[in-house]
Amino acid sequence: MKSLQHFRLKASTIPFCIFCNFSHNLAESLQPFHDPYIISRLSATTLSHQPNLDNAKSIALQVSNSTNLRHLRQIFAHIIRTHFLELNPYSFHYNNISRTYSRLESPREALHVHIAMCRAGIHPDRFTLPIVLKVASQILDHILAEQVHGMSIKYGLEDDMYCESGLISLYSKLGQFENARKVFVNSRERKLGSWNAIIGGLSQGGRAREALHMFIEMMRNGFYPDDVTMVSVTSGCGSLGDLNLAFQLHKCVFQAKRLEKMDTLMMNSIIDMYGKCGRMDLAYNVFSRMEEKTVSSWTSMIVGLAAHGHVDDALECFRCMRETSIKPNHVTFVGVLSACVHGGMVEEGKYYFKMMTNGYRIKAMLPHYGCMVDLLGRAGLLEEAKLMVEGMPMKANVVIWGCLMGACEKYGNVKMGEWVGKHLIELEPGNDGLFVALSNIYASHGMWKEVAKLREIMKELKLAKLPSYSLPES
Repeated sequence: MKSLQHFRLKASTIPFCIFCNFSHNLAESLQPFHDPYIISRLSATTLSHQPNLDNAKSIALQVSNSTNLRHLRQIFAHIIRTHFLELNPYSFHYNNISRTYSRLESPREALHVHIAMCRAGIHPDRFTLPIVLKVASQILDHILAEQVHGMSIKYGLEDDMYCESGLISLYSKLGQFENARKVFVNSRERKLGSWNAIIGGLSQGGRAREALHMFIEMMRNGFYPDDVTMVSVTSGCGSLGDLNLAFQLHKCVFQAKRLEKMDTLMMNSIIDMYGKCGRMDLAYNVFSRMEEKTVSSWTSMIVGLAAHGHVDDALECFRCMRETSIKPNHVTFVGVLSACVHGGMVEEGKYYFKMMTNGYRIKAMLPHYGCMVDLLGRAGLLEEAKLMVEGMPMKANVVIWGCLMGACEKYGNVKMGEWVGKHLIELEPGNDGLFVALSNIYASHGMWKEVAKLREIMKELKLAKLPSYSLPES
C-alpha cells in the first residue's frame, strides 16, 4: 500500500465485486468449517416464507449468548437449515454471528460469515467493519486489512471512530506503523479512541518512546487520558525501565482517577511498570493495597520478582496465590520456572513443570521449554536438556538453541556443541555469536586447528563480533 490517497482512488474506481472475488479466493484457501453448499445457501436472497420477528430476536439472543464453539455451530447449523438469513437479510444478523465467532477465537469462521454477507449483496454498516478488522488482527492478514480499508473508504466509513481506531490497531499489529500513522494523521474528526489506538499500537510494537511522545501530544491537544491510555503508556514506560518517568506516570494515574476507584487492569499495569524498572518494593506497595487481586496481579509480582533474582519471594508469592484458589495461567508458570532458573533449582523446576502440565492441564509452550532447557543446561545436565529439546512438540527456536549452546560452552562439550551449532546455522547463518561460542569450546580443549578454521569461515562470511557498549540515558 503506497498511501491513503492510493486507497481513496482505488475505492472510488474499483467496483465492490473485486472484494467479493478476493473473498472467494480467500475462502478457498482458508479450508472453511462449512462446505460450499452451505456457503451458497447463505448467499441466497429469495424465499417464499415470511420472517418471524420473535424468532429473529430469539435466534439473535442465542447466538450472542453462546459460550463455546460447539454450541454456536449448532445454532448456526439451525440457522442454515431454517433459511434464517434468507428470511432476515440484514447486516445485524451477519454481524452478530461473525462477532460471536471472533469472540470465541474462531476468526476464520467469522470471516466466512462476512464473505457470505458480501455474496448476499448486503452492504457493510458501521458495526461490520470493526468486527472484520478484529478478525483480520486475529489472523494477522495484511491483504484483508488493505481490502477492509478500501471498503471503509468506498462506503464512507473511514471516519467512523471504531473503524478508524480498528484500522490503526490492525496496522500496528501487522508492524505497518507508517500506515497506522497515516490513518491517524488523515483523520478529520480525531477522538480519544484514535489516540489510544496509536499510543497502544506503538507501545505494544516496541516503540515506547514514540508512544510517550504521542501521549504528550495528545495532552497538548486537550484530550484527557482514560484507563486505556494510561495502561498503554505505563506499559511503554516499563519497557524503557525509566524510574523517574514511572513516578510521573503514576502521579498522572492518581490525578486521572482521583475521584474514582482505580480498576484492576490499571493497578496491574503499574505493578508491571515498577517491576520492569527494578523497584519490586514499590510494586509490592501497589499490590498489597489492591482489594481484588486477579491472576494477572499475582503473575506480575511473580514475574517481576523472578526477573530480579528474588527467587524465594517469587516462589512464596506463587504459593500464596495457590492458597487463594486463583488458578495460574501459562504466563504465571513462565515466571515460576524463571525463578527456578535464577536459583539453579533443578528439582523444583521439574516439579513445577509437571504441576503445570499434569496438575493444571496447561499445555507447555516455547517459553516453558526454554526455561527448562536453560535450567538443565546451567546445571550441566546436557543430555537431559537434549532430550527435552528432541521431545518438544514444536521446533526449537533460536533462543532455546542459544541456551543449550551457552551450556555447551560453559562445560566444554564439543560433541553437543557441534550438534547444536548445526541447528543454529540453519536458523541464523549470520549469527556471529555461534562461531564465537563454538570457537571457545574448541579452544578449551586445545583444538587450535578447528579454532583457525572457524576464524577463516568468519572472515569469508564477513562476520565480526560487535563490541558491547553502555548508553546512559536520562
